[in-house]
Amino acid sequence: MKLPKIDWKKDSGLVPAIIQDAATLQVLMLGYMNAAALKKTIKTKRVTFFSRSKQRLWTKGESSKNFLHLVSLQVDCDNDTILITARPDGPTCHRATPSCFGNDGATGIGFLAHLDQIVADRIKSGDKQSYTVRLAKEGVTRCAQKVGEEGVETALAALGSNQKEFTGEAADLLYHLIVLLRVKKLSLNAAVAVLAKRHAPKK
Repeated sequence: MKLPKIDWKKDSGLVPAIIQDAATLQVLMLGYMNAAALKKTIKTKRVTFFSRSKQRLWTKGESSKNFLHLVSLQVDCDNDTILITARPDGPTCHRATPSCFGNDGATGIGFLAHLDQIVADRIKSGDKQSYTVRLAKEGVTRCAQKVGEEGVETALAALGSNQKEFTGEAADLLYHLIVLLRVKKLSLNAAVAVLAKRHAPKK
């Protein structure tokens, strides 16, 4: 990853860095970087800031072990703000919340990425009490069958007037589709990537 062009002169050698969860795009925190912090971030792949209170470089997670692993970075049009996507090891905030901007996790479409990871973690856990684990262990055929069943139930509910019933069936369909993707060793992002490619501007 190349060192981007930054205008370090605007604020005494510091620029704000916005951190987003690479999976859900939830904003996790805001910090400040100088040139040394950015270089260390790119070199180590762990997000590092310049602490204005400690007056030194500070790698997020150096005490808590909740590191932020660099995925990508972009610079805004004025070259004075950095947008970083990262994979968090745990809660980002010192208050043990996912984000420094509230107690809630990812919302909206971002929650689907969070649910995708929950499903992956459940399957990996092997917990026999988990419906997700039991379903995954039944294999691709059973998971595919469940997606088919839920698809039919969603279609039938759509023909009725009960919106709550319809959205409930749609939620069941999404969940079972995520499980099927994971059983097939894929993530929800694999399907999203295909959609993005289909709708990308033609060159």
